[in-house]
Amino acid sequence: MSSEKIETVELGTGGPRVGVQGLGCMGMSFAYGPTDADEARATLERALELGVTLYDTADMYGMGENEKFIAPFVQAHRDEIVLATKFAIALDPDDPTERIIRNDRAYIRQSVEGSLKRLGVDEIDLYYMHRRDVRVPIEETVAAMAELVAEGKVKHLGLSEVTGSELRAAQAVHPIAALQSEWSLFSRDIEDGVVPAAAELGVGLVPYSPLGRGFLTGAFVSADKELSQDDFRRHQPRFTGDNAAANAALLDPIRKIAEARGATLGQIALAWVQQRAAAHGLAVVPIPGTRKRTRVEENTAAIGIRLTEQELAVLEPIAAEVAGPRYADMSFTSAGRD
Repeated sequence: MSSEKIETVELGTGGPRVGVQGLGCMGMSFAYGPTDADEARATLERALELGVTLYDTADMYGMGENEKFIAPFVQAHRDEIVLATKFAIALDPDDPTERIIRNDRAYIRQSVEGSLKRLGVDEIDLYYMHRRDVRVPIEETVAAMAELVAEGKVKHLGLSEVTGSELRAAQAVHPIAALQSEWSLFSRDIEDGVVPAAAELGVGLVPYSPLGRGFLTGAFVSADKELSQDDFRRHQPRFTGDNAAANAALLDPIRKIAEARGATLGQIALAWVQQRAAAHGLAVVPIPGTRKRTRVEENTAAIGIRLTEQELAVLEPIAAEVAGPRYADMSFTSAGRD
């Protein structure tokens, strides 16, 4: 096994220095079906050995259970890692499918205290607004988050699924280190307004689902037929029904490049995301989620792949041909906002 660590980058102007690839921890205890807890814990450790230092969770993942799951690892390596968690999505305990978005000051203060307790830390390195509550001016939300920085409960602020104009409004209140949004060969809508705004403001991009929730790896073709009943991807429009078959065909050019290079489909998809940093002139730190050591080794190896202009040209048309929206309910995202 390789012991060479991945390179690092500053996440946003004045933000934390992290490995150029992070780790999404959600699936270790939430959303993707049964988990081998021991292997997931070993994956956290292996990622750190490889130089992965940004670990991403949220209070809504398993209604706090994901934060509790990674807490022992966080506490054991507190000075070696950058811990990111999020607030804003309240789940109804009687109906977990019901999501309520809250950005008000009282909820933010309640949320941060809960996360600090579950994680067993005194300070969160990177605290994200998970989703935007349009009823609350973003300036008010960021001002409330800034209070947490002044109080020493949070080091850096982040946002998720906001527009370019919302990012500018937020940055005018307090420096934003990172913006987390979906970005992959299947999802490129943020390139129109969000990415240019982030580059202009010196905000780092943290792409979530850079592997299209696993679809870009070729691990499954039809989520509703191949994945377990408790896997939330069974309800994702892009990976079910006729959309699944149409989108599976879009993997062919990725597969050909992967075969020619002796790489996996996932590595080519991740290499494309990693190269967005040079393409757009900003820090880009994708957070592919995995709960297996072999996958984190595979994912970090993708950092060393540099796709040629010819290969990039072959991959360019894919996103425009994807069938189906990212979520069944796109009101949960920044879509449709200026």
